Amino acid sequence: MQKEGALKIRIYAMVSDKQENLDHFAAKGPILSDRLIVRAVKCYADGALGSRGALLLQPYSDVDSTWHGLLRSTPEHFANVAQWCKEHGFQMATHCIGDSADRLLLGIYAKALGGTNDLRWRIEHAQCMDPADFDFFSRYTVIPSVQPTHATSDMLWADERLGPDRLAHAYAYKRLLKQNGMIALGTDFPVEGISPIATFYSAVVRKNSAGVPEGGFQMGEALSREEALYGITLWNAIASFTEKDLGSLETGKFADFVVLDRDLLTAPAESLRDARVAYTYVNGERMP
Repeated sequence: MQKEGALKIRIYAMVSDKQENLDHFAAKGPILSDRLIVRAVKCYADGALGSRGALLLQPYSDVDSTWHGLLRSTPEHFANVAQWCKEHGFQMATHCIGDSADRLLLGIYAKALGGTNDLRWRIEHAQCMDPADFDFFSRYTVIPSVQPTHATSDMLWADERLGPDRLAHAYAYKRLLKQNGMIALGTDFPVEGISPIATFYSAVVRKNSAGVPEGGFQMGEALSREEALYGITLWNAIASFTEKDLGSLETGKFADFVVLDRDLLTAPAESLRDARVAYTYVNGERMP
């Protein structure tokens, strides 16, 4: 579709960490085109918090005291993928929900990266963090890539899984932002809804679609409106190596933009969840 000009959206695709995929791209190299980019490898360190699959340093608070969650592959596998990505110029992006998964992968990243860099490796979710591990992001220039609606979807039961002490260091988007001065925001569709408006609302107001809780969830970790807007635009472009073409309205960049029915920076907070996209343009072409 990219070659035929039929692809109407831009796709930043990540390949799974199967050996056949690594062998293919070792021989062929990345795909770098206007509408389709393939230069990242996606790994999964653990499962989800709701199913108690997230890998925790200490046992879950609400089940058998020996249960810590799941490690989806061996540390050696993740280390091998990290080395492959560094050798072949691919970005490594790893699903990490639990604090143990985050610590393990950040440690593997640190060994492979060696210090500050511009390789833009990502931790996807960084959902439950041990406070001792936040500075891995700044020391090794790792990008936190989070999905704010996870916080407002999980908040009704997350304290049962984690307990109050660990919950205080979960969904910590403000602290993650401070590590490198940026954070990438996404929807996590199809696990969550597809609308980036919900992403913005959850990041800023920290409430779910029903407007709960009244004062917002852990508001010390809320992002400002400007930070959330950067997170779904320019910082996302940086996280995908596309900031020279995407992420802001500037001369010389692709004319990709949306027209909303209200100003996200000034509209009343509770009206943000009702914002709608009136028009979408890709490369200056209005989409149906």
